[in-house]
Amino acid sequence: MLNNYNISMRRILIERLKRWKDKPDRKPMVLYGVRQAGKTWLMKEFGAEFYKQTAYFSFDNNEKLRDIFKKDLHATRIIQALSAEIGFNITPNDTLIIFDEIQECPIAMTALKYFNENAPQYNIIAAGSLLGVMSLVGTGFPVGQVDMLTLYPMSFIEFLQAVDNRFTEAINNLEFDLLNIFHDSILELFKQYLFIGGMPAAVKCFAETKSFFDLREVQTTIINAYYADFIKHIPDSNIAKVRNLWDSVPVQLSKENKRFLYSDMKQGSRGRDYELALQWLKDTGLIKMLNRISLPKMPLVAYQEFPIFKLYMSDIGLLSARTALDPKIYNDTDNLFTHYKGVLAEQFVLQELIALDNNMPLFYWAQDKNNAEIDFVIQHESMIIPIEVKAGTNIKSESLRTYKKLFNPQVSVIASQNKYKKGDETVEIPLYLISKIKDLLGDCP
Repeated sequence: MLNNYNISMRRILIERLKRWKDKPDRKPMVLYGVRQAGKTWLMKEFGAEFYKQTAYFSFDNNEKLRDIFKKDLHATRIIQALSAEIGFNITPNDTLIIFDEIQECPIAMTALKYFNENAPQYNIIAAGSLLGVMSLVGTGFPVGQVDMLTLYPMSFIEFLQAVDNRFTEAINNLEFDLLNIFHDSILELFKQYLFIGGMPAAVKCFAETKSFFDLREVQTTIINAYYADFIKHIPDSNIAKVRNLWDSVPVQLSKENKRFLYSDMKQGSRGRDYELALQWLKDTGLIKMLNRISLPKMPLVAYQEFPIFKLYMSDIGLLSARTALDPKIYNDTDNLFTHYKGVLAEQFVLQELIALDNNMPLFYWAQDKNNAEIDFVIQHESMIIPIEVKAGTNIKSESLRTYKKLFNPQVSVIASQNKYKKGDETVEIPLYLISKIKDLLGDCP
């Protein structure tokens, strides 16, 4: 169980927003993210910390607010109307204007263009679910006129900051003397994260109730909200395909070969029938696609095999909920890391790498003839790095041995439950430190 919970949802993205605030060429900010990733909290917390006042507006079920934007898109008039609505003068530079659930008012999204061109002195952040915001693309979306950031579920280090802040400084500073001493304690928190995940509502619920049952109720509510969003934002002709594809992700991850096959959803299914559904789920951030590469060479994108890929979820806690992972196995260390064929460990690594750098070229490699597969292949500076993920402490890998024989990489990474260890050719990284991979590889040859 979690002890000494202190819910302090400090998000790393606040530092990115601070840099945005200080930019001389700042544009209105559009904050993306899946439903309940914590966008509203982040915007309000940022406003409270860095501005004299915050003017928060939500377009959800607010027809009066929408009417302000229907008359015209003159920035001066809109600011006057918003000031009257909020009850105080909205002033440049020291007021943060927040437009939440902006997908409910497409014309407000279009208005951001005119604020950028005619009133850049106003600090504006707009946010909405990725599914809703993406539905506005092509209908007045201010392409090139806004800055954009994506908020992901809470990373493991953000989770620790909320639940047990004893170890965050040691992790951030890579203080291995302390990390080695508290390795087992950090692993315990890591295992909890596999159940809880990074959705702020789920973290808060478990922190307050210490109940896996209550946690699962919150996660199920989030999942059902996604289904409701499908109906709200996706054309009727595509809803069933989107649902079928999304429902198939946890099932296909349970296979020994986790490659996604359309035929495994329904006999006779073909990729071209699901192209739009797949694109919807990718664009909204509800799934993460990992393409296979034919060769680990620079640049990796040139060697990706588009028809061959694996699909993962956006959040490890929601994956645990959708697979009905029994919390009872939390006390059974061996089963926890072998159950579901290591999928949780792979999902965790993928999630952490994306949160670290969503522009990082990220793929996997496999050779069908001998069943060799490397879970992740990344570019780090001038090197191509294979990452083999092991759910337990046994790090023997025939696949990595095959990969090394074929491609002779400068360095390889194994992520496991073991402590950090740097060899001449292989770096062993504890799973909970995978977000520090760039620092850990910084001085490799």
